[in-house]
Amino acid sequence: MKSLFYSHFFILLPWILIVIIMIDIDTKRTVRRTTHFYLSHFSKPQRTALPTIYAITPTYRRAVQKAELTRLSNTFRLVPQFHWIVVEDSNTRTELVSRFLAHSGLQHTHLHVPTPRRYKRTGMPRATEQRNKALAWLRMSRSPKDSGVVFFADDDNTYSVELFEEMRSTQRVSVWPVGLVGGRRYERPLVDKGRVVGWYTGWKANRPFPIDMAGFAVNLQVVLASPKALFKRLGSKPGMQESDFLKQITKVEDLEPKAANCTQVLVWHTRTEKVNLGNERWNDLVQIEV
Repeated sequence: MKSLFYSHFFILLPWILIVIIMIDIDTKRTVRRTTHFYLSHFSKPQRTALPTIYAITPTYRRAVQKAELTRLSNTFRLVPQFHWIVVEDSNTRTELVSRFLAHSGLQHTHLHVPTPRRYKRTGMPRATEQRNKALAWLRMSRSPKDSGVVFFADDDNTYSVELFEEMRSTQRVSVWPVGLVGGRRYERPLVDKGRVVGWYTGWKANRPFPIDMAGFAVNLQVVLASPKALFKRLGSKPGMQESDFLKQITKVEDLEPKAANCTQVLVWHTRTEKVNLGNERWNDLVQIEV
């Protein structure tokens, strides 16, 4: 009886093993397909193209220039999809700024244009030619297919990384508070029901747009669609450049409040203290870039 059982068992054994192997292979395929499905649909982040932030920074030669640019670059490197447009007030690109940008790790464009000597007087608006040079570059090198936001990032300010995420959704022109400006701890647009209705400002409240240069951003397509919108030199006064530019592209009622309806300060007009170089009487044997 036992011999009959074993004879049948050994006859069936190869077939049993084949069935087990086939079930195992099919199970592994099903597991792999299921795993791939969940990984592809739930584990991978859904990538969407972020609008590029174009930060325009006018700069000029002075003792603290490299220090100012270093502070900015340390913040800008933390911002995704960022393009830094640095415009020197110079007849040529200087070696200091060229080397600095080459080692900054940032996507950048290095431009230069001098301010005419007759405009370098006390009481005259500053950085007009440099900002206009950057706007001209954008209009020549970008098209209606490009998405982005344009921001005027002067090199004497301090910026929170959060500010750039706030401005990235700008549809036309967005605004927010600026700290340490106008003789106050901050200035800001006053917002009611999601619309700008006035201004909390300490200087010339009757300006069309009583706002600091660091307090607004413009959608790239607005810049491209308004080729004549520039910072004025003739007839413009200090503190009026923002208004002169903004009134060419928007109205107060169309401004987009950011930073929790303009109740958060994410940028500060800090300015670097004027350095004391009174002891620079003898030159070091080694010339060190500062």
